[in-house]
Amino acid sequence: MWKQHPKALPFLFFSEMWERFGYYLMIGIFTLYLKDAAGGFNMDEKESASLYGTFIALVFFTPFLGGLIADRYLGYRRSIILGGLLMGVGYCTMGVHNLNMLYLSMTLVIIGNGFFKPNISTLLGNVYSTPEHRLQKDEGYNIFYMGINIGAFVCNFFGAALYTTIGWSAAFIAAGVGMFIGVATFILGTRHYKAFDVKKATQPGDMSLWKIMLFVLLPCMVFGIIGWFIKGTDDFIFDSNSTDAFIFACIPVLVFYAVLLIKSNRDERPSISAMLAIFTVVILFWAIFKQNGTALNTWAARYTERHVSGTTGGVLSTLKQTKTITFRLDSVIQTDEQFRKIKVNDKPFTAPGYDDYFKNFRGRTELKEGTAIKVWVPSLSQSINPFWVIVFTPLVVAFFTFLRRKGKEPGTPAKIAWGLLISALSVLVMIGAVKAGTNGAEKVSVWWLVASYGVVTIGELFLSPMGLSLVSKLSPPRMTSLMMGGWFLSTSIGNKLSGILASQWDGYDNKADYFLLNFVLLSIAAIFLFLLLKWLNRIMKQQGVR
Repeated sequence: MWKQHPKALPFLFFSEMWERFGYYLMIGIFTLYLKDAAGGFNMDEKESASLYGTFIALVFFTPFLGGLIADRYLGYRRSIILGGLLMGVGYCTMGVHNLNMLYLSMTLVIIGNGFFKPNISTLLGNVYSTPEHRLQKDEGYNIFYMGINIGAFVCNFFGAALYTTIGWSAAFIAAGVGMFIGVATFILGTRHYKAFDVKKATQPGDMSLWKIMLFVLLPCMVFGIIGWFIKGTDDFIFDSNSTDAFIFACIPVLVFYAVLLIKSNRDERPSISAMLAIFTVVILFWAIFKQNGTALNTWAARYTERHVSGTTGGVLSTLKQTKTITFRLDSVIQTDEQFRKIKVNDKPFTAPGYDDYFKNFRGRTELKEGTAIKVWVPSLSQSINPFWVIVFTPLVVAFFTFLRRKGKEPGTPAKIAWGLLISALSVLVMIGAVKAGTNGAEKVSVWWLVASYGVVTIGELFLSPMGLSLVSKLSPPRMTSLMMGGWFLSTSIGNKLSGILASQWDGYDNKADYFLLNFVLLSIAAIFLFLLLKWLNRIMKQQGVR
């Protein structure tokens, strides 16, 4: 796999793999940690989903600034190392059971990712800018993306073993250690990409960092504060004060990119307008895809048959991937609505020992009060998507290589459009899961989740690495990381929208309607991008790229 690619690729591949090991280990248990009554913060579904959405939104919001600082001041390598160290510290301190420490840790991760994420992707694009490797750029990003998902696949098994045996803090520390290994790996490969770490000279009319801080970041803070304190009919406009603050804070950054487009010269304007159009469309992809840590995690916990016994149970128990829960009659007699109304200190009743897993468990009639059973921990479901990425990446790369040899490979915008359409089909699988479980009255097989993740993974491979490749191809050289930050800004807004959607989960009596809304949103995005393809392909041709 490595022989025909730049020597820098393995080092960037493994650096990103370990970084994603830490990130996805942390994010896979984040809402479970927030909702845990004993070792967490006993949050309800709406509160945890909203905080999760805000967190992952801000994680992908800061690359806008991190990319700019790297482009003009720090350079890519120093930015990547600084970002990795900040994230590693943030992961390690996240398990300290204190709400203020949690927010501080989240802040370190948010800032660290801003320096790390856009710049390692940009550096990879620079490595593929040489004539002998230029045509391999899409393939290189696909391979790089597989590294991301190897880390994301493995991490959940470590996380499950650690938080079920030692506690939440051990799992978060493991995430930090993974990040530090990623930084060390990156430093080891310095000689292979040192020549591609070139800062971009500013052009006449470019805003300085201080002007951006004054005219963009300061307004972001002001607008965020306004959003936090503004009151709607239910004390906030959207689902929480944090959501209002985030959405208001995005306004100055969106204005910044609009001004960037308006002030661009004739040569740059087509490329920038094409990228901004795609950024806008893919927001809806991330809004649906990033529900893997909220709605789909909830589906795995409440509506998926997780009971294990016999040899399977023994193997999983040995690997510390299960937990033991005790049957109590009162966990069955409560309806969903009655269960939501039970409060202890104004929080849903989720005291230690109480588990609503039994409400729709088919085998509950055979259980006696106090009977203990083993179930696999729901965070393991977070490894399904990266598993499919590892399986499908070589196939997708081979498929597009075959089409390229035949002269029929679709352009990057077309790949993204197909990715949106395929992702929409994955939501139909979840509608089928709802029907199979009679709208949650009975648990369904985990194969529904496996199938849904399998379909959306194909869509993801058509879209996500292609988006990184597109930015690398179309960006004016002086603002590559800044436009990479724009890609992650669209991811950020989509992530926040995913939290808004997931926070409404309990409000849908018919869960099929919830997934139907997701299907409609993705379908609209796909149709819109297909309508733009002719224009986008023309711009790609004008720029001499595919």
